[in-house]
Amino acid sequence: MTLDELEAIIATRAKASPEDSWTAKLLAQGRDKVAEKLGEEAIETVIEAVKGNKAGLTSEAADLLFHLLVVLYANEVSISDVMAELERRQSRSGIAEKASRQN
Repeated sequence: MTLDELEAIIATRAKASPEDSWTAKLLAQGRDKVAEKLGEEAIETVIEAVKGNKAGLTSEAADLLFHLLVVLYANEVSISDVMAELERRQSRSGIAEKASRQN
């Protein structure tokens, strides 16, 4: 599965009934709750990485990617927008790119 395919699945599930779809239920709670859920998944991903738990990290990383795409959907940002930004940044080193954002 690609991130584009997952984005399409999220868009479809977002239109479903909140009784039938976790995605729709989460989105119905508003952007704050969607962002909070992403934060929870990020913390769980970090914990599994620190523990060195490969299976746990894999599972939590999947949750993190899913919930990131839900946050993007809730804010009308596409994965292609994110990929374009990454491509734009690719032309210079990470150190130079980060320094340019601090100004």
